Amino acid sequence: MFNAQPIGFIHSSYRDPADIPKGLGAKHEAVGEIELLAEFAPGLADIEGFSHLYVIWEFDRAVGFDLSVRPPTDKSRAHGLFSTHAPRRPNPIGLTVVELLGRDGARLRVAGLDMLDATPVLDIKPYLSSIPEQKLRRGWLAEAEKAGKAGKRE
Repeated sequence: MFNAQPIGFIHSSYRDPADIPKGLGAKHEAVGEIELLAEFAPGLADIEGFSHLYVIWEFDRAVGFDLSVRPPTDKSRAHGLFSTHAPRRPNPIGLTVVELLGRDGARLRVAGLDMLDATPVLDIKPYLSSIPEQKLRRGWLAEAEKAGKAGKRE
């Protein structure tokens, strides 16, 4: 095991978990900032060349976990924790892809936040994917999305 230490913190408009969009069709478009601690700012050199970033962060306000959950995208049945984005996890780590809008010193202005204000950031990596879109599968979520669209037609 290792002891993760924050490299920075999120500045977002979300103060309460209920404020973060969830469920089918939820869009994560919130704009905010990632502010790195001063000693980590040199690690941002050359980041401006990337359009999107992976942000690895801590669900610092989540307590405990269940291995079977009913996510807001499919309340009709339970799913295994590891096939969801549920915040209550054995290791409370979150992963979000954000769009990099700009940089000012140790601050990154980003779009696509889905974290609470003051969330600890553990790491940042450039988003890179070599998987063609036609090879990606969305598992049970695709079924829930399809059912949700069918329900809207009625």
